[in-house]
Amino acid sequence: MKKRAIGLNSTDKVETALPEGEQVLRLQVYLAHAGVASRRASEKLIAEGRVSVNGRIVSTPGEKVSPEAQVCLDGVLLRPERAFHYLALHKPPLYICSSADPQGRPLAQELLPGNIRERLYHVGRLDFRSSGLILFTNDGGFAAKISHPSAEIEKEYLVEASGPIPDKMLEDFVRGVIIDQVFYQSSGIERLGKKSLRIVLIEGKNREIRRVFSYFHLHPVKLHRVRIGPVLLGALAEGASRPLALEEREKLAGKGV
Repeated sequence: MKKRAIGLNSTDKVETALPEGEQVLRLQVYLAHAGVASRRASEKLIAEGRVSVNGRIVSTPGEKVSPEAQVCLDGVLLRPERAFHYLALHKPPLYICSSADPQGRPLAQELLPGNIRERLYHVGRLDFRSSGLILFTNDGGFAAKISHPSAEIEKEYLVEASGPIPDKMLEDFVRGVIIDQVFYQSSGIERLGKKSLRIVLIEGKNREIRRVFSYFHLHPVKLHRVRIGPVLLGALAEGASRPLALEEREKLAGKGV
């Protein structure tokens, strides 16, 4: 059953993507405002000859375009977003972080406020069975910055295991363990009980916690993310969302590349 989304209403403020009165934009900035990619990634798209302006292929970043220009990526007309949104969502378990699912499982993005016209994308992931904090935005540059490994943004999880957790697992995870030729390492672990831990990751490889637990013949029966950098899940209800505060966004982006 879909849970009721709680979030922005008509009085909430969002950051304007196109500053009022701005007449021209650099092409890579235009692409970023259109939600295509970060400015750096947009420069690559331009260099690959995939972008046209008023029917003419442009392969050099920096060309100036007006907000009314006909800009296309791979032949598809783009329009800059009129507003950027930055949301924190409390994802329930058994929701998938994807824009579509062939199995028909419920999507986390379906929980976002229905009055936001722009299409939002999740930043990072929580797997189908996991719950907790995940961020959504339509600001490609912001998403790329905080997703980059060099941003070193901490993610904090509460984990309950199927059985008693040995001290050796904690020691090995903090020191670093190689599983199937992949190196996994926690930046901090706190034991909360015989079967429960608080785990902090920085890089956060795909299914990292589950793979480490499986290596020690354990299974996380609950995996719940409570923090991403300065952003706390706090008392946000399951299935609800809230706008990120300006201070939270600045702190996140300030640690970026």
